[in-house]
Amino acid sequence: MIRVVLADDEAVVRVGVRAVLAAAPEVEVVAEAQDGREAVDLVLAHRPDVAVLDIRMPRLNGLEAAAEIRRLSVGTTVLVLTTFAEDAYISRALGEGAGGFVLKTGDPTEIIAGVRAVASGAAYLSPSVARRVIDHLAATGSRLGAAQQLDGLTNREREVLGLLGSGMSNGEIAEHIHVVEGTVKVYVSGIFRQLGVRNRVEAAILAHEAGLIPRATRPAAGPPPRPGPDSASDP
Repeated sequence: MIRVVLADDEAVVRVGVRAVLAAAPEVEVVAEAQDGREAVDLVLAHRPDVAVLDIRMPRLNGLEAAAEIRRLSVGTTVLVLTTFAEDAYISRALGEGAGGFVLKTGDPTEIIAGVRAVASGAAYLSPSVARRVIDHLAATGSRLGAAQQLDGLTNREREVLGLLGSGMSNGEIAEHIHVVEGTVKVYVSGIFRQLGVRNRVEAAILAHEAGLIPRATRPAAGPPPRPGPDSASDP
């Protein structure tokens, strides 16, 4: 089972999200919070696999709660759920280590997909959010060419980055290239450092833009729906 703590200050939203998640037999909502502080307390009490957090909540907002959860409960990944898709929120959420970002106004199935993805060690962005992140990267320098940014990577690092961008976890990458998982973590850490990215989402989007995603795993169209393995911020 994927155990979830759900936090939103609007009771009707919590009811709706719980109903959506109930459609996934492997997902169980173990607790609900009405503000960020309560969300952190419930995460510490239940140690869920995923915390689904609204951004705008009293006492402690979702971004602040995400940072505390990442610090205090390393086994819990965060999926941000919000009606707001402003670039500042997206950037801050990813910077605080959120594993995914889903819009309330999107397809309800994206919530289930997001929970499944971050619970399995992948990252997840709603397609519209992924588009905004790509546009942001373009505006801050990737217009010079994503491929050019990868010039300093070895062939093996480029291969790992491509597999990361396809949505593979560290374990899956290790199995694919026939090395131990610890070696993959070393590769991923080096890739982060050389590319100057803060998290797996940004690294995966660069891989997507540079055309590194293996054809067998490349999405049919559009930005990658689950762009990156493991957590959003840790190798």
